Amino acid sequence: MEIDQWRREYLRGGLRRADLKSTPIEQFRQWLSEAVEAELSDPSSMCLATADASGQPSQRIVLLKGFDERGFTFYTNLESHKARDIASNPKVSLLFPWQSLERQVIVYGRAVQVDREETLAYFRTRPRDSQLAAWASQQSDPIPSREQLQKQFDAVKSQYGEDEIPLPDFWGGYRVLPDAVEFWQGGASRLHDRFIYRAEEAGQWTVERLSP
Repeated sequence: MEIDQWRREYLRGGLRRADLKSTPIEQFRQWLSEAVEAELSDPSSMCLATADASGQPSQRIVLLKGFDERGFTFYTNLESHKARDIASNPKVSLLFPWQSLERQVIVYGRAVQVDREETLAYFRTRPRDSQLAAWASQQSDPIPSREQLQKQFDAVKSQYGEDEIPLPDFWGGYRVLPDAVEFWQGGASRLHDRFIYRAEEAGQWTVERLSP
């Protein structure tokens, strides 16, 4: 079959205004919980879209490491491609593609750095090898070979031995402060249900249904 004939119906269920929580964070919490209960692979994975100063967009999968009424948090090398984009253009978008539940969540907002105290608290929870990898990799920079990457990792591992691994000054977190959050539920005959929360003053949110 040709690719333009690949299709299926979305029949798992609809989404109604009466089903929605009062804030997007509450609604996200419910949907994330249902994704975990459904045993989806990597339910916390999200596609992060950034754009550089020229407007060139780029995307990559990162892992959500926390969320609350302030926003959605992830961690990375602060000299990486994504970090350089954010430095010049802090407007970003997140996409949670929960395809087996026929759901998507899209976050539109602005990325700000997480403070060092919060970053350190998270860094301490990472597996030791992940802490070492943060030191070993100059994320997004060219590297001649896999062997070179392994040498850098082995050197860092030898350097710290059994000592506590310090937080690199080039590694940290970003919190995406949401301006709008869309919840998409697949529907039959391509009549999908879409609702978007838009931030208002004083922490209030308006909700609109969007055409599919």
